[in-house]
Amino acid sequence: MKVSSSNRLRCSSRFTLSRLPLAAAIHLACFAPVFAATDADPDPQAEGARTDQTTKSSELETITVTAQKRTENLQDVPISLDVLNTDKLTQMNVADISDYVKLLPSVSTSSSQGAYQPGFGQVSMRGVESGSNGNHSGPPPSVGVYLDEQPITTAVGAIDPHIYDVQRIEALAGPQGTLYGASSESGTIRIITNKPDPTAFSASVSAEVSTIDHGNTGYITEGYVNLPLTSWMALRVVGWSKQDAGYIDNVYGTRTYTGTSPIDGTTLPPITINNASQARENYNFADTRGGRAALKIDLNDNWSITPSVVAQSAHVNGIYAFDPHVGDLKVTHFFPEKSEDRWIQSALTVQGKIGNFDVVYTGAHLNRSDHYDQDYSDYSFWYDTLAGYGAYIHDNNGNLIDPSQHIHAEDAYRKTSNELRVSSPRDQRLRFTVGAFTERQSHDILQDYLIDNLGSDLSVTGWPNTIWLTRQVREDNDRALFGEASYDLTDNLTATVGARFFHTANSLRGFFGYGGSDPTTAYFGGSPGQTDCPDSIPFEGAPCKEFDKKVTQNDHIGRANLTYKFDADKMIYATWSEGFRPGGINRRGTLPPYQADFLTNYEFGWKTEWLDHHLRWNGAVFQENWKDFQFSVVGANGLTEIRNANQARIRGFESNVSWSATYNLILTGGIAVYHSELTQNYCGALDANDQPVTVCPPSSDFPDGPLAPKGTQLPITPKVKGDLTARYTFDFYGNEAYAQGAVFGTGRRRSDLRLLQGGILGDLPGYGTVDLSAGFKKDQWSLDFYLKNAFDNRGQIANYAECRAEICGGNTYIIPVQPRTLGMRLTRDF
Repeated sequence: MKVSSSNRLRCSSRFTLSRLPLAAAIHLACFAPVFAATDADPDPQAEGARTDQTTKSSELETITVTAQKRTENLQDVPISLDVLNTDKLTQMNVADISDYVKLLPSVSTSSSQGAYQPGFGQVSMRGVESGSNGNHSGPPPSVGVYLDEQPITTAVGAIDPHIYDVQRIEALAGPQGTLYGASSESGTIRIITNKPDPTAFSASVSAEVSTIDHGNTGYITEGYVNLPLTSWMALRVVGWSKQDAGYIDNVYGTRTYTGTSPIDGTTLPPITINNASQARENYNFADTRGGRAALKIDLNDNWSITPSVVAQSAHVNGIYAFDPHVGDLKVTHFFPEKSEDRWIQSALTVQGKIGNFDVVYTGAHLNRSDHYDQDYSDYSFWYDTLAGYGAYIHDNNGNLIDPSQHIHAEDAYRKTSNELRVSSPRDQRLRFTVGAFTERQSHDILQDYLIDNLGSDLSVTGWPNTIWLTRQVREDNDRALFGEASYDLTDNLTATVGARFFHTANSLRGFFGYGGSDPTTAYFGGSPGQTDCPDSIPFEGAPCKEFDKKVTQNDHIGRANLTYKFDADKMIYATWSEGFRPGGINRRGTLPPYQADFLTNYEFGWKTEWLDHHLRWNGAVFQENWKDFQFSVVGANGLTEIRNANQARIRGFESNVSWSATYNLILTGGIAVYHSELTQNYCGALDANDQPVTVCPPSSDFPDGPLAPKGTQLPITPKVKGDLTARYTFDFYGNEAYAQGAVFGTGRRRSDLRLLQGGILGDLPGYGTVDLSAGFKKDQWSLDFYLKNAFDNRGQIANYAECRAEICGGNTYIIPVQPRTLGMRLTRDF
């Protein structure tokens, strides 16, 4: 966190694991100067040096945020809020979401099917996580991610812009529904970029090289230029190119399909395949390139417009997971695995004043397209092993063939959002913000499940070698009116109320299922596909439109807050707030729609500064009740199904500390402790009114009773997460230098809500990592060295199986923390 002196480097820190280590670290830091004074030479010169050092100890800098859609001091905002400013992002070598999530104790990420790649991770906050597999037809995210004023969240997750020339990242924990809407049920992450500045020219370029243990070498080049064009207009252009090194090996192996035919009971002839054409070291690598341009035009003293455009493309090869049965950081996969994710967002922000009222309009259009190829042979192998899958798979001559599946998928997203809001003057006793918001997004879905040389009688008509096809169009629309008002009841006590009235309309239409028009020959007769076509009218190239469904909802959510300021440096607050997530249509169109879920938050928090602004301590305790929460599972035929799972509760404690201990040393620490559990049984069924069944003792309908009984811990989010950073700055032959160490800890997590599936996959063990860095600066040059995951801990971010755990659980994959990485960065400022 930045301090007021510009002649020294800063340091920051966060901490975790438990309250005892946090308390110990704080006490150790607090009393370190006392111990130093006791041991020091008591002569007058030494005493004078200590007095001078104390005098130089700098105050913590005031942090400005826009979390409540008006510019405010962080310490005046009654929200549990973490902020990573430009210095912190640079000091911690943050390049993407996986880097900054480590620094945010309230934030967790999950992933499946090796999709821990740019733009495909699922973000959760405060333990509001059911274990969504991130499928294209899954529920919308519960965390909203914004780039400046514009939402960048899509159905499979938020896009992941490269973090460079970013002013700050704000993480708002808890429901932010009144100001941010449907995608901010459990929190909001805002990436705020640096804006064009017409007052001065500035520029910077940097080059970075890194090497990964067990892998190869990566590179980053990046730069920006801020160019004043006139006294009232400036252009800012940013560019980056990044090559992420690989560290997963696709090793040579074979797989044999054999067994007994379920058709006639005969022994099937063995079919053996190998992956010689795909085997290679450092299988997972990525190339990312992108740029951003913004033009700021000050029309007069009150009005300005800022058009901007940002674009990025990421090519990823391989997967970021390994199969422990094959070996550490190794897999044996048989088909090409790669993805290409391209997106461009155009935005316009207009800011001005009408009288004393601030007016802001923001509009954006996001155009994203991706395609990927994925090995899916585990599905084929285990269904063959358990159900004689291979007996059904033949070519046009009736001969049995290699039944291995692989997937080709394409997605096209379009997202347009508009918001207009008006805010009253901040210095008035009554202050308010009111606004209107619209958002329209569409998603064209293609998933083509292929078996090479598949017979035409088993293939989807018009799609050779396609055993299963998903060709659908999803649309999500949202309109809302929102507002918040604050009133100073006294000089110390402020009350705030807010509400959002919304209308959502979500639809899904198209084709899904197997080929074959004759139920007697169709693969797994009776399953969805062409046999269920109501007519022969094609839909987007697919045989027909099997279903066309839509759900709408009109509702409102609210927020109320009381804030009490003891003085300018200390305040407490109490908040009641609500968040929501719209319902939608299941990809398996024969299933009923899933309902909206709601999160109600009760929170008490504090914002304090001590020791003449040298120590900052903020925190919150809360309880959140999650009603009818959406839960996606892999159902029959490997098809994602979304259900409502009734009730859950999350209780938690969050705290962060920043301390400018001396002129040279700054410590910061953060911790989040959560207890999340079901408060009703999850039975996996709906009643006649499409409500979740919660009473399910062992019976013929529920042979094993509840799939997850009351009291079961929610998955993915650890009970404890935190970090601690210490940064020490010093003079090095007349140059500014620093040394920094950071410790990160993540507790144990459940991999799945359901007991059976969670038992097969196994829990995710807790882990800790250490990052080290050092560097110096001379004039406009700076050189930095870093060592991430210094002890090469194989922490597990997530685990998964390619299909239902009951079927494919014999091949469980682990997505690990990136192995030890050594890097160097050279920067030149202008």
